Amino acid sequence: MDGSQPSAEMIHWFHSHAFADGETTQGDKPAETLRKEAEVIFRHPVAGKRVLDIGAWDGFFSFEAERRGAARVLATDHFCWSGDGWGTKAGFDYAHAKLGSRVETLDIDVPQISRDTVGTFDVVLFLGVLYHVKDPFSCLERVASVTGEMLVLETETALDVLPWPVMRYYEGAELNNDPTNFWAPNQRALKAMLRDIGFRRFEIVTHPLLKPNWKRTRVVMHAWR
Repeated sequence: MDGSQPSAEMIHWFHSHAFADGETTQGDKPAETLRKEAEVIFRHPVAGKRVLDIGAWDGFFSFEAERRGAARVLATDHFCWSGDGWGTKAGFDYAHAKLGSRVETLDIDVPQISRDTVGTFDVVLFLGVLYHVKDPFSCLERVASVTGEMLVLETETALDVLPWPVMRYYEGAELNNDPTNFWAPNQRALKAMLRDIGFRRFEIVTHPLLKPNWKRTRVVMHAWR
């Protein structure tokens, strides 16, 4: 590894990684959890596709898209790489070098995402980001503007039992003890917002490791134009 980079032990990892030489990183999210999430997130193949990963953090899903044959992958983040999140880009850079990856990177915040700044992609991953943004509809518009075929959105949902499209606001650190979490829409609201910005077909799967309840859950949504 480049001597200027911190060792794996010095990095606070969110994603766990396993490398070909047997080295592993123990992140806040275990390897088995990530494996099961990946099976849902990539249930529709990305081989040969151009993939944008918004909010990549330590890059597990960027590298997984590359491993699954994506033609090009651009990993973006700002919140965790240089913004208000507690993460850094050190984990991503370490894994990128270790894997010999060709994944491209860009430090950019969600409100700056546009065709002018990043281009367009066949598949856009928007995983674990929506509840962190203060203006969710505007950010979804940004994400939609660069999505050519399919959006994969993973997020918290709330109030799914209600028959109307609604969104709950979480005050302070109420959602997952994190003051940077603000919003959780219900599934009807997710579909309604995405329909209004050009998506026509949806597939929603409950997070593979969480049981839904009447208050809140997590889902993975695939949406197509």
